[in-house]
Amino acid sequence: MQLSELTALSDRILAGHRITFEEAEQLTDIADSDIVLLMAFANKIRQQYAGNTVELCGILNARSGMCSEDCKFCSQSVYHQTASPIYPLLPPAALVEMAKQAQAAGAKRISIVTSGKGMENDPDFTDIVSILKAIIAETDLQVCANLGTLSFCQAKQLAAAGVKRYAHNVETSEYFYPEVCTTHPYSERINTIAAARAAGLELCTGGIIGLGESWQDRLAMAFVLREWGAESVPVNILNPLPGTALEHRCPPPPLEILKTFAIFRFILPAAVIRPAGGRELNLRDFQGSAMLAGANGLIIGNYLTFSGRDAAADLRMVTDAGLLPGY
Repeated sequence: MQLSELTALSDRILAGHRITFEEAEQLTDIADSDIVLLMAFANKIRQQYAGNTVELCGILNARSGMCSEDCKFCSQSVYHQTASPIYPLLPPAALVEMAKQAQAAGAKRISIVTSGKGMENDPDFTDIVSILKAIIAETDLQVCANLGTLSFCQAKQLAAAGVKRYAHNVETSEYFYPEVCTTHPYSERINTIAAARAAGLELCTGGIIGLGESWQDRLAMAFVLREWGAESVPVNILNPLPGTALEHRCPPPPLEILKTFAIFRFILPAAVIRPAGGRELNLRDFQGSAMLAGANGLIIGNYLTFSGRDAAADLRMVTDAGLLPGY
């Protein structure tokens, strides 16, 4: 795509045009030397449609390890031999205290995450709902849940408890998904997203790049997220953890990651696009550049099974980019 074509496409999106798949494909052909220009246009789109506020979210690993599914990137899978922690559902008091610590560090949202395929017939579900209610009562945080697959009735219970948003990634495109997971189909992920939306919950739905997928797979994922109107789109970058099936795969380089964020902004002008797990490892000195490539969300603090960086550094990164930490 030539600079004149990029400028014209950006202007059309700023005027309300919804980018087509073919136009998004053309953006993937932009040379590395022009990625900064692509980022600048993505930043203008972000500013117009999503404003200057960056949504800061913490995550709590409430139940860890021994997952029955074979997701190739996941250190919590029983199919992998890793150093990932294994423990049952943490006590309510411990999780409430962890949520308070995340709020003190600057988080405005908290997502409670449990290992395992999902909540159908899960004996912990009732206790999890009680824990979510306690966090809502004892903090000022917006509370999200990331519990795997669930039914419409369970989604309604979460909404009634005060949960605002359900997090459930599609991970990649439907076409590439069998290369990532074989123990449950892509359709189950879509069914859970549909159940959450039908129950009135917002959606935090994204995926992972660097799994071996093509640009077309990344675009297909983004267009599915647009179809579902996902309010929040976490974009993880593969952290090839030892013991997982993808431990020897090389993640994409920083410029390709920034290019991905920028193209996602063209496709999802109003969404919260959230650099998530793996950003510290893979973006390195370019983390702040993500804030100038259309991103407007961050997961702060630690991730599920590996460490993040000091939340104060992320807050400084946001303000250094001329943006406002909030939500």
